[in-house]
Amino acid sequence: MKKLILLTSVFSLFLANAQIDPVKYPTFTNIDEALKSEKTVYSMSFREKGLFNIPPGISKLKSLFFLNIMGNKLEKMDQEIFELTELEILNVNENSIKYIPDEIGNLKKLNSFSMNLNSLTSVNPNIAKLQNLKAVHLDANNLNVFPEALMNIPALEEINLQGNQISIIADRLDRIKNLKFLNLSENQINDLGNLSFPKNLKYLELQQNAIVKLPENLFKAQNLEFLNISNNHITEISSQIKGLKNIVSMNLANNNLKDIPEEIGQLKKLKTLILTGNSIEKIKIERLKKLMPETQIYF
Repeated sequence: MKKLILLTSVFSLFLANAQIDPVKYPTFTNIDEALKSEKTVYSMSFREKGLFNIPPGISKLKSLFFLNIMGNKLEKMDQEIFELTELEILNVNENSIKYIPDEIGNLKKLNSFSMNLNSLTSVNPNIAKLQNLKAVHLDANNLNVFPEALMNIPALEEINLQGNQISIIADRLDRIKNLKFLNLSENQINDLGNLSFPKNLKYLELQQNAIVKLPENLFKAQNLEFLNISNNHITEISSQIKGLKNIVSMNLANNNLKDIPEEIGQLKKLKTLILTGNSIEKIKIERLKKLMPETQIYF
């Protein structure tokens, strides 16, 4: 299993979605106790139990909406999982799973799916049947293209694909109309073409790739609030940056920038601008400070 330290974003919607009331819905950790319970069982966790397979009796727990099987030794997703058709939250992080079975499409009510730190090389197209899915985390796998099946789930609000090997993104990203959070950091992206972004996008993380130029369409993302494109190979920023009317924080650190267009001064909501690790002359930094007196500039 790939070893990678994942930094949890402070903006993660998934963490908020995954919280359940421990009093109303107590989480069982023993399958025998769960099966003997006189009350309906809604939440089950086998976290770090050293399991090679899911206990087969779990399929009897028809009311389960939360299942955590992270940190085990699973090499596949057992069929019993796909009999739990009431599932809303599924966490299979930190296993050794190589593929997602076709039966994933059975979990119609799933809204949060987390499969970080596994061995996926692709994403089953049947995941597009999960039209209620709002958050998907596939960090630290072996994906080399953006999963196109996700582009057919307009309800998605959060996609996290950090730490894969993605170099190709089809220009249909804007079909995910409700997308607010997108993390593509630590991949192998060098050319975004003129990729179009969903109009509701608020958080975009592209740091630690090999991007040379930002697509002009990015500057049409008027709802974007947080942008991190640090640690790339960007040589210039378009004057169209003025289109990011709602941007609050922008991290451009460790690129190949020598100047910033004065149009950035039109971004009245920008509170933080990070320029460290670029070759911008001090006189140009001073000009920026005068243009943007309300912005904290780090250089």
